[in-house]
Amino acid sequence: MLAAKVFGCRLVNPAKSPLSSIIFFAVLMFFMLVNTIISNTSLEPVAFTRKEDSQALQTLKVVRKTSSDVVLLPLPLTFSTQNKIIEVDNEHRDSPASSMSGKKEHGVGKFRRKVQEYGIFKSDDLTKKFHGRVMGFFNDGCEVHFFMTWFSTAESFGTRETMAVESVFKSHPNGCLMILSRTMDSVRGYRVLKPLIDRGFKVAAVAPDFPFLVNNTPAEAWFNEMKSGKKDPGGIPLAQNLSNLMRLLVLHKYGGVYLDTDVMVLKSFEGLKNTIGAQSVGGVSKNWTRLNNAVLVFDMNHPLLFKFIEEFALTFDGNKWGHNGPYMVSRVVRRVEGRAGYNFTILPPMAFYPVDWIKIGSLFKAPRDRAGSRWVEAKVQQLKGKTYGVHLWNKQSSKLQVQQGSVMARLMAEHCVLCKNVYTSS
Repeated sequence: MLAAKVFGCRLVNPAKSPLSSIIFFAVLMFFMLVNTIISNTSLEPVAFTRKEDSQALQTLKVVRKTSSDVVLLPLPLTFSTQNKIIEVDNEHRDSPASSMSGKKEHGVGKFRRKVQEYGIFKSDDLTKKFHGRVMGFFNDGCEVHFFMTWFSTAESFGTRETMAVESVFKSHPNGCLMILSRTMDSVRGYRVLKPLIDRGFKVAAVAPDFPFLVNNTPAEAWFNEMKSGKKDPGGIPLAQNLSNLMRLLVLHKYGGVYLDTDVMVLKSFEGLKNTIGAQSVGGVSKNWTRLNNAVLVFDMNHPLLFKFIEEFALTFDGNKWGHNGPYMVSRVVRRVEGRAGYNFTILPPMAFYPVDWIKIGSLFKAPRDRAGSRWVEAKVQQLKGKTYGVHLWNKQSSKLQVQQGSVMARLMAEHCVLCKNVYTSS
């Protein structure tokens, strides 16, 4: 009988070798079993074989904690059917948000994703019109040039911020206010400001051109490093530090008055020139101990503004609250105060910061008795006589209700224009 080969093995006539026959069938069954296992594995669909795998892909998020909130960032994921490992896409592997990789981040672009969340870094057709829009907006008819910045959404520009804007025009009917904001420079933002515009007040939101503002300033190199992802923006919300810088740049470029959106103006700023306010003074010496940058009044190209911008860029630290804001202006003024060429005025706390942030809640409470009513009346008269604007320390007071009969209720009633929703906390 002819010999045959199966799987490379020579077959022997089973009649001549019973032992060989048994071995042959054992080998044959083994190869058939292996072949079946391989076939089933190769035909397994490229899909999740367990319910929890599917749920993990759909729900996995990274939680990034900041000083004020928790942001949930959904990340694109890849799934391996061979080893059942869920991975973060390479695009996000080097972002500050993807701490799940467990690897230390290195190289250019380390912080790029965090920085690019802010449209303020973009330069497009809208922002390129910035300078022309500023020059066209401010003219000889403007009593005082005011600037504010807004980095949040247009929807979050609430009644408290609108009240601050109203107070500007109550004391400066012929003033001009520009809100530097990409989000407010929109249909939604226009609707927020329209009631004031309809009453003839000159207010507008304009998307700023950051590259234009930093050009030929000490902050240009800082900006380029931040934009490229080479510089760590830190744990403090980047918008806060961008606002700290933008107010300096816009005053350096155009001059005028900068106000935080939680400053209620009580009287005209027209007589102020190259002015910064003290937040606190020494108990005995009465010399200032800390300045603040919530209100700044400066001519264009003032040398102190240049020093502020230089200090911001050279000593930037995004992990220390106030380091690039109130503490920064305090450091610079302490070095240059009294030097020739730096002509500016430091006003006492009563001018802009008449109530410390710890005690700001007292202005929102209604009096409970006759003594409380007398205190409210005395405080209102004091503020009306000595205060240009009250910094409301919005981080502390934004959720406080304005109670009827309180100091804030009196001030809002006397310094509003639209006078709507006075007693709300939003």
